[in-house]
Amino acid sequence: MPTKKEMLSQLIRGKIALSPLSFRFLEGQLEINGNRRLDALVEASWRKGKVKFAVECKPLSTPKAFQDGLNLLKISRLRKGYSPLLFLPFLNERQLEELEREGISGIDMCGNGVVVVPGIFAVFRSGGKNRFSSSAPIKNIYRKNSSMVGRVFFVRSGYDTVQEICLEINRRNLLVNSWNKKPMSLSTVSKALKTLEEDLIITRKDTICLLQPDKLLEKLVKNYTPPNIKERLRLKVLEDRGPLLELLMNLSQQLDTPLAASGLSSVEKYAVMQRGDMLSVYCPCLEKLLKLLPGSQTDRFPNLELIETDDKTVFFDSRNDRDFWWASPVQVYLELMAGDKRDKETAEQVMSYIFE
Repeated sequence: MPTKKEMLSQLIRGKIALSPLSFRFLEGQLEINGNRRLDALVEASWRKGKVKFAVECKPLSTPKAFQDGLNLLKISRLRKGYSPLLFLPFLNERQLEELEREGISGIDMCGNGVVVVPGIFAVFRSGGKNRFSSSAPIKNIYRKNSSMVGRVFFVRSGYDTVQEICLEINRRNLLVNSWNKKPMSLSTVSKALKTLEEDLIITRKDTICLLQPDKLLEKLVKNYTPPNIKERLRLKVLEDRGPLLELLMNLSQQLDTPLAASGLSSVEKYAVMQRGDMLSVYCPCLEKLLKLLPGSQTDRFPNLELIETDDKTVFFDSRNDRDFWWASPVQVYLELMAGDKRDKETAEQVMSYIFE
């Protein structure tokens, strides 16, 4: 990602254009609103038309950087004869449309922009590829373990400190509490929160609060990947559902091995949906469990599916009901959204439960 100095250097050298407009640098930083400074004054021209702009430059293309720049220009008292212009490394089409609605011009370093001056010229260009996408954070905070930072805001929508969020994440993870898995670190939580804030999903003022739950859930769905499965076995255990659950829980306590129903087997806890008789259960280690579990492995009318995985996310925020652990509503929703049309329709019910 370019620095602000590099971006302004491109502007000064006349390297920034929005066909058919060209931009000429006029002046550096200027004071507005008492002490806050905008970054430059430029002149846009095409044929005989010329318009002067006051520029706010942001060296990031995050939703937060865009919104901060837009908000600043909306409240700025500019010099007479100047119009506001936002300058970012990259502007997507949605952002360009928002700028147009707000009556504020914007350009980027990838050939995209909107410059509208009534009676003089109007230019709207999009489709230029983001040449700076490789500078995005390496870790996708909406996938795998990092996603638990976002998921914890569906447990509670607000927290006082980063430490409180970290404690809540680790407290709600069965593999951390019952299987000696490494807890999430404070630095991981802090980094994930920074991205959530940049994406305008949370706000960090007096407290750390969820701002856009629907956007967070959408990103979790888009980036969801099923757990890494080491082994999957289907068995016929000579027990009805009630005794089967009791048997599994007793073995879990006896072997000190956590068990939790999969999202698809936990649907009935949050929605109305008829599923088959087979119970699917996540377990971090099957070897000891299989030695004590009665029944035989079969693909004909199995009533128990054992899935060996040490993926923390499928165990995260599991809910205890009648001494058995069931998947969290978020995990149920994500598994349903990865399914067929009927699953996705049922996911709507679960989403209503999450947003209650």
